[in-house]
Amino acid sequence: FPYTTLFRSLQSVIDDVRRGMIPAKIYSDPEIFALERRRVFGHAWLFMAHESEIRDPGDYVVRRIVDDSFIVCRDETGEVRVLFNMCLHRGMQVCRSEIGNTSHFRCPYHAWTYKNTGDLVGVPFHGDAYGGDDGLEREGVGLLPAPRVATYAGLIFASLDADAPDLVDYLGDFRFYLDFYLQQSQGGPEFRGPQRFRVKANWKIGAENFAGDSYHTPHTHASIVDIDLFSAPRARKRKEGALFFAGAGGGTTYKLPAKDFRENLLHIGYPDEMIDRMESTWSPGHRAMIGEAGFMPSAATALPNLSFVHNWPIVNHEGLVVPFVSVRLWQPVSATETEVLSWFVVDREAPEWYKAASYKAYIMCFGTSGMFEQDDVENWTSITAVSKGLMADRLNLHSRMGLRRDGTTVSDPLDWPAPGRAYKGFGEYNQRDLLALWCDLMSTSDGEPTRSSTLD
Repeated sequence: FPYTTLFRSLQSVIDDVRRGMIPAKIYSDPEIFALERRRVFGHAWLFMAHESEIRDPGDYVVRRIVDDSFIVCRDETGEVRVLFNMCLHRGMQVCRSEIGNTSHFRCPYHAWTYKNTGDLVGVPFHGDAYGGDDGLEREGVGLLPAPRVATYAGLIFASLDADAPDLVDYLGDFRFYLDFYLQQSQGGPEFRGPQRFRVKANWKIGAENFAGDSYHTPHTHASIVDIDLFSAPRARKRKEGALFFAGAGGGTTYKLPAKDFRENLLHIGYPDEMIDRMESTWSPGHRAMIGEAGFMPSAATALPNLSFVHNWPIVNHEGLVVPFVSVRLWQPVSATETEVLSWFVVDREAPEWYKAASYKAYIMCFGTSGMFEQDDVENWTSITAVSKGLMADRLNLHSRMGLRRDGTTVSDPLDWPAPGRAYKGFGEYNQRDLLALWCDLMSTSDGEPTRSSTLD
């Protein structure tokens, strides 16, 4: 692999990433991370919460975009709000509880009080301290809303960029795959969690891994096959799967044994009543992908840091196979640390026995005690640690799997019945495509932030 100079300009980093030769330092460099905070997380649409987490008026959760804390709440009229969690007075974090239900938020420093619409409604000693409205007019004053807020399939997104494209345009054809994970019936899903834990790894590594690394599963997860928890990661099975990419993201699939929609869903453990609802809810494209083509989506990532996983392990000694869906967020803490938020997701209309068994399947595989999780984090922390060194400054990592030296692909794209493009077998097509979108954002100018104040 080619050595590089110790100093890299941003443009040279971007050029290397676009050709699939990844400067190792992007996984630990604080200057790269400082640019990511402004250019990636300052412009992209970021997942904040699911509507099922704030089902009733007054419900709220506290989430963040890197260092910015937000209250995601449903106000008394039922409208979803995403409010910057900083008091307008002296900058104190207004809400310090992770989750709850309330009609008002009171700052713990000086007790300025805001409705869950964000409106300022209470200032202690308003007349004595400010001379009433002559010194501080409360009308029209409130917690700052996120510049853009939108939802898709119950997922609540926010963007710090007031000029960000509409969410549906940003997601593009990846919406088809969101519908697969989240619309198994008209009732929609329930989000349970999240589990939260920190790993000493760069946030991009997990995002890339879930976007399309079927190459690692036969090796990293060999012990899972050995104990017969999940046999699908065997190399001969993984190379039969497809790698798809569409719009803002992409992911992996497994090849299923039949060319029949119901038979394939029964094969991975879905009960008949759930299959009936899937058949009536999903589009013809979903049914063709699973039935006629015989590909079942597993892991996927939407730029920048929202991932999904769908697996079907064996959950008891009788050999019962039950699938689960998990949604996860790779929340940056620093260039070398990530907070992982991991939700168990299950269809609201699923039978109770299935919900319990699916949760067990999730716990066995992912989350703080999951076997897949332990295997993966071992790799990711090692990559991050090694990338800090002086030799790593000189190294471009080879991420050109699936390409010949002349840039042509090793195999032709599949005749794919779903949106986007897909290749069969092993390749780093998706990692390159995801990082190309990262390059697009990293190439934007920071711009001058618009000063937002409702106290003027």
